[in-house]
Amino acid sequence: MTLTTPGARRRGRLKTFVVFATVAVMSLGATPALAAANWADDSSAQSRAEELLAQMTLEEKVGMLHGEINGNYGFYNAPIERLGIPALTMADGPAGVRLANPDVNEGEATAFPAPIAIAASWEADIAEQFGRTAGAEAFSTGHNVLLSPAADIFRDPRAGRGFEAFGEDSLLSGVMAARHIVGIQSNPVLADIKHLSAYNQETNRLIGGNAIVSERAYQEVYNRPIAMAVEGGHPASAMCAFNKINGVWACENAELLTTILRQQMSFAGFVMSDYNATHTTVESFAAGLDQEQPANYHFGDELIRLVNEGTIAMADVDAKVLNVLRPMFALGLFDNPVVTTGFDEVANASTAQTFAERSMVLLKNDNGILPVSEANTRSIAVIGADADTDVAGGGSSLVKGTDSVSPLEGIQARAGEGVTVTYSPGTDPIGNGAALLPGPDVVPSDVLSTDGQPGLLAQYWTNLDRSGDPGITRVEPFAAQNLGFVSLPSFNAQSPKLPETPREYNNEMAATWTSTLTVPVSGSYQFSVGAEGSATLFFDDQPVVTVDQASEFATNTWDVELTEGDTHTVRIEYQHDVATAPDAGSQFKFGWVPPAGFVAAQAKAAADQAAQSDLAVVVVRDLATEGADKPSLALPQGQDDLIRQVSAANPNTVVVLTTGGPVETASWDAQVSALLQAWYAGQEQGDAVARILYGDVNPSGHLPVSFPVDETQMPTSSPEQFPGIGVDTVYSEGIFVGYKGYAERDLTPHYPFGHGLSYTSFDVSATNIPGRVRLGPDGLANADDLRVEVAVTNTGAVAGSHVVQIYAGGRPGQKVDMAERQLAGFTKVDLDPGATTNVTVTLDPKSFALWDEDQDRWDTPRGSVELFLGGDVESASAVGRIVLR
Repeated sequence: MTLTTPGARRRGRLKTFVVFATVAVMSLGATPALAAANWADDSSAQSRAEELLAQMTLEEKVGMLHGEINGNYGFYNAPIERLGIPALTMADGPAGVRLANPDVNEGEATAFPAPIAIAASWEADIAEQFGRTAGAEAFSTGHNVLLSPAADIFRDPRAGRGFEAFGEDSLLSGVMAARHIVGIQSNPVLADIKHLSAYNQETNRLIGGNAIVSERAYQEVYNRPIAMAVEGGHPASAMCAFNKINGVWACENAELLTTILRQQMSFAGFVMSDYNATHTTVESFAAGLDQEQPANYHFGDELIRLVNEGTIAMADVDAKVLNVLRPMFALGLFDNPVVTTGFDEVANASTAQTFAERSMVLLKNDNGILPVSEANTRSIAVIGADADTDVAGGGSSLVKGTDSVSPLEGIQARAGEGVTVTYSPGTDPIGNGAALLPGPDVVPSDVLSTDGQPGLLAQYWTNLDRSGDPGITRVEPFAAQNLGFVSLPSFNAQSPKLPETPREYNNEMAATWTSTLTVPVSGSYQFSVGAEGSATLFFDDQPVVTVDQASEFATNTWDVELTEGDTHTVRIEYQHDVATAPDAGSQFKFGWVPPAGFVAAQAKAAADQAAQSDLAVVVVRDLATEGADKPSLALPQGQDDLIRQVSAANPNTVVVLTTGGPVETASWDAQVSALLQAWYAGQEQGDAVARILYGDVNPSGHLPVSFPVDETQMPTSSPEQFPGIGVDTVYSEGIFVGYKGYAERDLTPHYPFGHGLSYTSFDVSATNIPGRVRLGPDGLANADDLRVEVAVTNTGAVAGSHVVQIYAGGRPGQKVDMAERQLAGFTKVDLDPGATTNVTVTLDPKSFALWDEDQDRWDTPRGSVELFLGGDVESASAVGRIVLR
């Protein structure tokens, strides 16, 4: 198929300076070779860089090796006008171009689906087109470096930034990352592979969070996708991460930056640090760091001093400058200065919508309730606190889109005249104060009132003693705040219905919330106060629970029997009177555990609306963001109970998950008729959801990450594994990450890796499997011998797409354990009803190999290996054996 305009409505206005220069689209059926031309082979770029280097002063050379703070860019390296060296103008880029400069296109760019959604398409061509389009947008909005892609493994589904990368499997991640880089660098824009390495959580990331990982797991799981990206995409730059690996900071880790990246992977570009991830000068310089970002704290005047005194050799400085200049010449940055001509917003929005449609995963479809029967569906209840907004992940990947289509808007438009579409929120809006802090759910606005309004009267001061008038006075639906990085306006992905709190309240501050609580049902209640700092809950003016100067977020509780209909005054006083960790800020949460019989008024109203409708569509969300991991896999703020109430009222209930990854669904899954994983699907998510629900598009996404039953049933359930004890996170699962870990520990995921349903059916069979496979001197199987031929037939009544997945079986009796099944190859095919196609899947040699820690190289155990073919890792069936010799 080809990328075409799906006919979506566009409400985004065209900016006055936009010049239409439509980005060419490519056929999704094309299968270009994974490896792109290696810019490092450009001899003219080398000679031009050397010629320029010879004209540079020491100060100019060092200027190339550090950034400068410039609020218009993610990172920035200043130009050297005397020599015609352009600035490196960098934009954050995992989910599109994050425009830091509000004067360029009013800060708006295309908000694409999150990378985890791109991975769920299982289409390398989409990854490349994503990079191509985002790279073109970066260039036309004044950027020549796009800080993308991330190839971090989604090790634990609670990880805050899991949505920014391509899932839990190294092969899938590596293929998608490599092709994304190829797309970006088809423009005069440098790609940046990140985050090196074993960066898999946000907890402790800035204070020495230390990944304790074996050499084998480090190579096979966490560095393998980076190696594939380097080999197949040739990124111009790489970013070392915040964390430590086995006790050594990533940006001063010589084993990582020199031995593995430069020597083992043959990386030819330059290594930049993540934001303030440089801790030393001599150690970082010697380890292989080329450029400090965002400023010259370690690689500026101090580096000049060390060169002048002879501690650091000028030749070593020259080598690092060449690492920066060479890709700048080879990829056209000198010859093609960036422009701010704008881009075709309508065409790129349509491309983003197609990506979203190809990525959504139909997890469940009982009795064929989907696609929606237009003849039998005359009324639809759309339910969800943020069903009328577009949901995205927070942090540096958050893009202010040129358009916004919510699921409610998409369903309303697609249903058309004659169909009644109603909306009910069902819960309070989902905000980071509640969603990212541990402990019970917040006390909802349903039981709180302030002068006739639901919620609490909130007052905020920028001092601890509440002196002077409060800087903020407003009514809030619940009492919770989680300030700092996750709440900064340009990084904040909480519901737009919730008020933002300015940055000056992040640290030293005080707040008071007051309200009247009406007891909804008689019984035993537990109220909780969670805080970093000090907080007290007053109930009828009596202090009942306190947190006192907690240096880390702590929760205390109070149990009480209450009578239905009684009213009580509540007042919470909070002071952030402790030192704040980097990136953090004031944290507070007023929560509760009500009696089992409690049903929130908003949930009741939603269930009543659902009962009166032919179909109920419940749109739920999580909040995933850079800067914080999720406290659990439960949907926050009463959404799980909302689903149970609605599905009890209407058996025709469809749940749409607008989440950044797995969430717990087992507590209500059996009650709903259909479940659609929509991810953070970008600015056109509403139209994409509607077209999937109505069958205008046949769902074809498959899971790039396993869905556990709950967080106790995962390969990383132990606290020492995630988020760790102290600053140490122990990767004791070794190579058994994701689906490999479920099999190793005899755990059954709720939805397995690779799972995805369709509105049609397929017959898949292996027609030719290689017999003997030669092993080369590099210890790997010959890829030419690893070609499996597969016949796929669409046996249903509608056109659809199928992902062919081939897994290599484990081999008992080896000197080290191997995964029971490991993804070895995949491809996606589009078929009309009744059509058959034959495809050849080339298996990846490393899926049959292991990292030999004694020899420091890949090695393939000889012997017979079983192959499994199917639509997911659990259901794939044995189709034959190959013999590795």
